[in-house]
Amino acid sequence: MKFRKSIVLPLILINVGIYILQVALGGAFTNLFTVKRLDIIYAPWTLITSMFLHGSIWHIAINMWVLYMFGTLLESKIGTKRFILIYFISGILASIASNFVYDAALGASGAIMGVLGVCIILMPDLRVMLMFPPIPMSLQTAGILIAALDIFGLLPGVAHAAHLGGLATGLVYGWMLKKKKHKFQKRFESKTRMNSDDVDEYIRSGRI
Repeated sequence: MKFRKSIVLPLILINVGIYILQVALGGAFTNLFTVKRLDIIYAPWTLITSMFLHGSIWHIAINMWVLYMFGTLLESKIGTKRFILIYFISGILASIASNFVYDAALGASGAIMGVLGVCIILMPDLRVMLMFPPIPMSLQTAGILIAALDIFGLLPGVAHAAHLGGLATGLVYGWMLKKKKHKFQKRFESKTRMNSDDVDEYIRSGRI
């Protein structure tokens, strides 16, 4: 049996490894790579490095669990290259949003919210179970609830601007992918005959 390579597990391992370094080296290490106000100008690399930092064991545990659950699903749907693209773009834009709102921010939440946003667009009827309270609902409904919690700031200690920035990025990218798929479906459904090049192009460009 041939197993498909996935980028999600390496991402999780990198995050966990860096968190271990945070614990071992202390606050000075974390502070060095955390995105802080005006870092978008003076230390732009922290827009990326802050994506791999976490504030507590619960912070990283929840983020990595969500990344594993939805990241592996999304990567199987859109492919590794597209997954990496939306993960990092969502994380960077979430860091930029945080840069204008908070004195400092860290975490993979913005990138993961981007992944979740794409899933909401491509798989809105997917059934999920909330953790608190454990209520089953569609992914679309869960997304609306999560967005509302961030919009109204109902979760303490959370970078709501980063969450919303990442989620919005994912929703837009998911919409673009869905629109692209419809365009290719319409194009190939209108053909009376498809050659191998047509099929290859559909698989490469219309696969969702």
